[in-house]
Amino acid sequence: MPENQWPMWEVFVRSARGLSHVHAGSLHAPDATMALRNARDLYTRRNEGTSVWVVPTSAVSTSDPDSKGGFFESPQGKNYRHATYYDKSEGVPHL
Repeated sequence: MPENQWPMWEVFVRSARGLSHVHAGSLHAPDATMALRNARDLYTRRNEGTSVWVVPTSAVSTSDPDSKGGFFESPQGKNYRHATYYDKSEGVPHL
């Protein structure tokens, strides 16, 4: 990163209580405090947010989009990971 460029931050906004934070975008800022202020100004202008998270882009780990198949496919012989593998229990009303 060039010395004259501020670090990049990823911004996550929660629109209402009980909902998940959603990635809203990215921005440059010198520190976390300024990143939060800038994120508020850029991504919650119309009072659509209840919470904002900022994370340095360098702290985010991602999967490789080119290895999608091998990374996300369910391994053979691991059917127990899916609810359809199990039989419905008798006498349990909430299942």
